Amino acid sequence: MTETIAAIKAALKAEKVDEQALTNWRKDERAGVKAALASYDKRLAKEAKLKADFMTRFSFESELWEQGFQAIAGIDEVGRGPLAGPVVAAACILPADFDVYGVIDSKQLSERVRDDLVSKIKEQAVDYGIGVVDAARIDEINIYQAAREAMKKSVLAMDVPADYLLVDAMQVDLELPQQSLIKGDARSNSIGAASILAKVTRDAMMKGYDVEYPGYGFAQNDGYGTKAHMEGLAKLGPCPIHRRTFAPIKKLLEND
Repeated sequence: MTETIAAIKAALKAEKVDEQALTNWRKDERAGVKAALASYDKRLAKEAKLKADFMTRFSFESELWEQGFQAIAGIDEVGRGPLAGPVVAAACILPADFDVYGVIDSKQLSERVRDDLVSKIKEQAVDYGIGVVDAARIDEINIYQAAREAMKKSVLAMDVPADYLLVDAMQVDLELPQQSLIKGDARSNSIGAASILAKVTRDAMMKGYDVEYPGYGFAQNDGYGTKAHMEGLAKLGPCPIHRRTFAPIKKLLEND
């Protein structure tokens, strides 16, 4: 009995497709089967490219593993630009067999994808740590130094001691061998994983602050100076998580 096109389409969506069945379907002249196979081949090509790009982003780690380093931590931070909230950093040590192919710079991913990936990263990572520096500390030492401090905290928060650091465009104040990579979150899987961990952590914090300090739209703007945020500031004034040394807040306070 000839298989229905619907049954073939369903089989092609399975995680593993039977090779003999695939050979038989490729002989099928029905237009619907040909279209289903074309879609299947396109999906396989996309997955192959995703995996190839992923392996390329392990080049820095692979070279360091060959040199004998065992615990290479990727480090990234989020939250340098907002007017409110903390700066959050993450450190992440990945195993050589890490295979979450979608991991890359968190800015390239949707919230839904980040939320899906973060659990897989936590499951497979050798270890990871989170570092948080609040608005008051940012005002005290400036945002650049606060970001460095958050990065240092993230490394020290891990139970597994790192023996090498791959850092997104900065240097961490630790006596460890390290490499600063421009756009490192798109070039290294370890840094990319760290960027996702940091972003998801900070987004969750800002959603909590939105409940604690309503009226600024923190759940939607993550503390950035959107129209809704600025309108809230004009109406309510700054709240405890606003960065008072940042120009818009400083100006507002000076005009009071």
